[in-house]
Amino acid sequence: MQYKLKKIRSDASFREFFRLEKGNKTSIIITARKERFKNLIAYSAINKFLRDKGIHAPKTISQHFSNGIMEIEDFGNNTLLHFIRQSKNIFPLYKKSIDVIVKLQKIKPINKIKIKSNQNLKLNTYNLRNLHKESDLFLNWYLPGIIGKTKSKKFKKKIKTELNKLYKKIYFKNEFIVHRDFHVSNIMPVKSKLGIIDTQDAILGNPMYDVASLIDDVRIQIPLSVKNKIFQYYFKKSYLKKNIHFLKNDFDILSIQRNLKILGIFYRLNKRDKKPQYLKYLPYTWKLIELRMKNKIFKNLERILLGAVNKKLRKKTKF
Repeated sequence: MQYKLKKIRSDASFREFFRLEKGNKTSIIITARKERFKNLIAYSAINKFLRDKGIHAPKTISQHFSNGIMEIEDFGNNTLLHFIRQSKNIFPLYKKSIDVIVKLQKIKPINKIKIKSNQNLKLNTYNLRNLHKESDLFLNWYLPGIIGKTKSKKFKKKIKTELNKLYKKIYFKNEFIVHRDFHVSNIMPVKSKLGIIDTQDAILGNPMYDVASLIDDVRIQIPLSVKNKIFQYYFKKSYLKKNIHFLKNDFDILSIQRNLKILGIFYRLNKRDKKPQYLKYLPYTWKLIELRMKNKIFKNLERILLGAVNKKLRKKTKF
């Protein structure tokens, strides 16, 4: 039997991906540096946990974790992003994605996932510390990079103080399985199902996090009317019988937190990792932040944040 190995486009992580052809069958080979092999263990264990709960995640075919390599099921070439770009009516595709989120949220939360009979993977929690750890990427990378270290010091503490107040307003507890990167490039139509990939960073967190990741995805611009329609569909399908006010506030806070993190990550990918291809998303990321800051709870943050980074800088894509 002939074997062919072809590199496929990598993501924003440290991993590399290859398609292995074995006759008329294919699989995906993932490699990582040896010191990062735990990432692959987490990916395999979380995928199995999700599959056991009825979520379509890739099956591990073979692995040599200590050498930083694993082989998984091939979900094909096209993510949901491809189909959304080809479709004139995108709402049904988003409805199916929300159905997956609702299914995820019905899974009984556990803080340990079995790897072996004597070994477990501990899931982190989206506590206050972890929320700040992520939004600090904006404060420590993007902000000093775009306005200068000296000027950024003037704003850092003020922004962090306002974010802390907002994080403490979050209503729902961290009692839900959260994918943590639930966007259209990590969702893959496989026959009649939607498969999800990149699950290794799953966490116990707020139910609105994945909803915000999907609706306020920086990679694809969709009309506000469609965003609102998707949110209303989630409210209708979710078993969380709470006032929509609580859902919406949590959604807005976590959308801003996530997109501040993304500004920091994408700036760092360019500056540190020499990956400038993500800079093109920065202006739309700002538009999403500005959109969600229309909620009156962000009055102070909006004043400080937009005072720190002016309109011209928010449109900048070259550094």
